[in-house]
Amino acid sequence: MNERISIINRKTTETDIQLRLNLDGQGISDIQVPLPFLKHMLESFSKHSNFDLKIIATGDIENDPHHLIEDIGICLGEAILKCLGDKKGINRFGFAIVPMDDSEATVSIDIGGRPYLVYNVDIINENINNLPVVLFEDFFRALSNNALMNIHIRKNIGINSHHIIEAVFKAFGFALKIATRYGGANAIPSTKGII
Repeated sequence: MNERISIINRKTTETDIQLRLNLDGQGISDIQVPLPFLKHMLESFSKHSNFDLKIIATGDIENDPHHLIEDIGICLGEAILKCLGDKKGINRFGFAIVPMDDSEATVSIDIGGRPYLVYNVDIINENINNLPVVLFEDFFRALSNNALMNIHIRKNIGINSHHIIEAVFKAFGFALKIATRYGGANAIPSTKGII
C-alpha cells in the first residue's frame, strides 16, 4: 500500500496554517495553535485515531476565533481526502460511541464522496475558556465539505461542556480510524465502482 501522508499549507489574510497528516501513524501530535482548548481537542483526535498530526496555525483570534477554527477544519479535510487517494481497500464506514465522565457521544462516518454533516450537540454552557462551542460545528462542517465525507455527530447525554466536546472528538477520531483502515479487498468500497 502507498504511504498515506499529506501536507497542506493555507495562507489567507485571516489565517496561516501548515498541516501534516499521516493516516498510518502512531497517534503522535504536535499542535501549535493559539487556542488551548482546540489544541487539546486536536491532540485527543490524533491519539484516538492513531493518526500522526502536526499543525502550526495562527490567525486573527483577537477579532474572532471562527476563522482559525474553520480553516483548520478545511485543511484537515483536504489532508484526509488527499491521503485516501482513490480509496481502494478502505473500510469506508466507521462508527464509535465514546463516554467521557458524565457525557457520551456517537459519531458515524461514510467516506463515500458526498459531504453532509448532521450535528446534534446541544450544550448548556456556550463557552469554554472564552471559546464559543458553536464553532465546533463550523469545524466539522468545513472538514466534512473538504474531505467529501458524511458525518453524523450526536450528544447522547452530558452536561459538562468540556466532556461533551472531548467525547465528540474522541469518537470522531476512533470512527475515522475504522473508516480509513484497509478492510482486506483491494477494491473501491462501492457498487458504483467510484467514491
